[in-house]
Amino acid sequence: MLAPQPHHISATFHRRSPPSAATLHGTGTTSSRPHVYPISSSSPHHHHHPLPDDENDAASTTEKNLLRTHNANSAALLRRHLSTDDHQISHSEIQEKHSQLLKQDQQKLLEISLLSKRTPQFPGSIYANSSLQLVQSVFNGEKSNVNYYEDEVDDEMLVKALEIRRKVTAEIFKECMKRGKFGITYCENLVSKVPEFIDYVMIKAVAMKKLPEFAQSPYNVRAKEFIDESGVVQLIRWLKHNALSYPQIGKLISASRGNVDSIRRLAEWLKSIHVKGRFIGVALTRAGENVLERSVEELDEIIEYLEANGVRSDWLGYVVSRCPEILSFTMDEVKSRTDFYLSMGMDKNDFGTMLFDCPKVFGYLSMEEMNQKVAYLKEFGLDNEDMGRLLAFKPQLMACSIEDRWRPLVKYFYYLGISKDGMRRILTMKPMVFCVDLENTIVPKVQFLRDIGVAEDAIGSVLARFPSLLTYSLYKKIRPVVIFLLTRAGVSQQDVGKVIALQPELLGCSIANKLDHNVKYFLSLGITLPQLGEMVSDFPMLLRYNIDVLRPKYRYLRRMMIRPLEDLIEFPRFLSYSLEGRIIPRHKIMVENRINFKLRYMLASTDEEFDIRVEDAIERRRRFESGVIHEELSDSQDDHTETMSGF
Repeated sequence: MLAPQPHHISATFHRRSPPSAATLHGTGTTSSRPHVYPISSSSPHHHHHPLPDDENDAASTTEKNLLRTHNANSAALLRRHLSTDDHQISHSEIQEKHSQLLKQDQQKLLEISLLSKRTPQFPGSIYANSSLQLVQSVFNGEKSNVNYYEDEVDDEMLVKALEIRRKVTAEIFKECMKRGKFGITYCENLVSKVPEFIDYVMIKAVAMKKLPEFAQSPYNVRAKEFIDESGVVQLIRWLKHNALSYPQIGKLISASRGNVDSIRRLAEWLKSIHVKGRFIGVALTRAGENVLERSVEELDEIIEYLEANGVRSDWLGYVVSRCPEILSFTMDEVKSRTDFYLSMGMDKNDFGTMLFDCPKVFGYLSMEEMNQKVAYLKEFGLDNEDMGRLLAFKPQLMACSIEDRWRPLVKYFYYLGISKDGMRRILTMKPMVFCVDLENTIVPKVQFLRDIGVAEDAIGSVLARFPSLLTYSLYKKIRPVVIFLLTRAGVSQQDVGKVIALQPELLGCSIANKLDHNVKYFLSLGITLPQLGEMVSDFPMLLRYNIDVLRPKYRYLRRMMIRPLEDLIEFPRFLSYSLEGRIIPRHKIMVENRINFKLRYMLASTDEEFDIRVEDAIERRRRFESGVIHEELSDSQDDHTETMSGF
């Protein structure tokens, strides 16, 4: 059973009541409009208080409005009116109170109109919002303040007004661009990149009101007039024609601080020093904001100084395109940076070439960073002149980080057993090694050497001997050479690591232009593939020689020396000696003295050792011919072995 509820009028109404009999027959005086019956939730017995006819009509009108608009305020007013049991308000009293309220409102509105002279209203005006707030305060019954406009305006109100004014200015700028035949999307994108210029236009348009000819002009007219006079739309068209993107154009216009003519002036000057194409935009945006404030004379002075120190005039456009920061330097900074490199023994031609190869080394780093990097590289034993030659050859070194690039690399080389002298060799022979990534470039190649069988203690010597190995592609250069040695040069898998350790330069040879030609030449001589593999394992340099150099030596071996092919297979180093300087002279000596040596003893010795060996062989031959050697053979078996080895 529900507990008794407090007596109140329910907000629930019957929208449609069943029609009475009189209404159905058309004989009663009851209105055809549906009746609204308030229902109390406290009792099933509803107490209906009869209303006067006028009030009943007003209630019916209120009910009709309620049904049509569902106005919550009207419904609440009707409920309060119908729930009044003790006091009945007549229609005349309501009209009297309403007329008093209208009189009070008229007085307050008159008071507002007398506060100050009405000002023209426009988007972004702070007075429009202020007047609205004042009117609202008056209608809310607050105390009016005649000195309202004399008080300081709220900061939040000013910010809102400023934002409105800024949006209006942006729309005016878009309209000016549309008149300049720009697309809607391009206008939207560009205007979003120039907020500083929008503010500048806004300030100038407001200031123009002080001019007599614009004293009566609205804000929109003044803003359009200033945009047209600035020529910014024509400048945007010109910059776009010169391949500048809208972010670059927006950045330039914002950096110009309203002086858009400086952008065109600088762009024309860049063209005069042969900066072309899209690099004009790169140079304009990366040169720094202060470069737009510099005169042409200051920029010409920098260019003339660089030309006087080895930078050719046709290189200047390339140098400035890659390092526009040069244009933001003062003459003192340009001179100090130039002297930094020239003081290391670098001449002007090398300096100009260095600046052309890597302009960043001149403009990207601070003087402190440059001194730190030079001091670090000198720790490997390089003197001042060596540093000058090194930087002239590979200026990219100055763009590398000491902590992120050099220190981890040096520690890794120490781990591999490379000494400081080895690192100096790497640095002087292939300085690019100090610029490559350690984890992604060097470590995988070292691991590959381990995988193919290069001894751990030999890896450091391999890298120090042939540092270019670290700059080659592992999958496009190194692995294909190793696969070629295994499959087409006859090298066994057990010997391929030894071959690379003995001759790492093979990894730098072209397969198509060098290795394949040499292999085909040796096979054409009648050497089998397994024999060739053993020859390469014994003397890997065999595959690096020029065939035109090998052919005369082989012809002399077979035709003049009348040696079999097996002698060459046994001693492939024969092809490494000079034909005119060693092979022919020593062969003549042996022929004249009627002696004969194996190729190994004939060539693999110095001239003094060869002369001693020849004299011993002549003496043995003489004694053999005289019969003395037979008696000595019985006394010393070692002498016999040595004598026979000489033939």
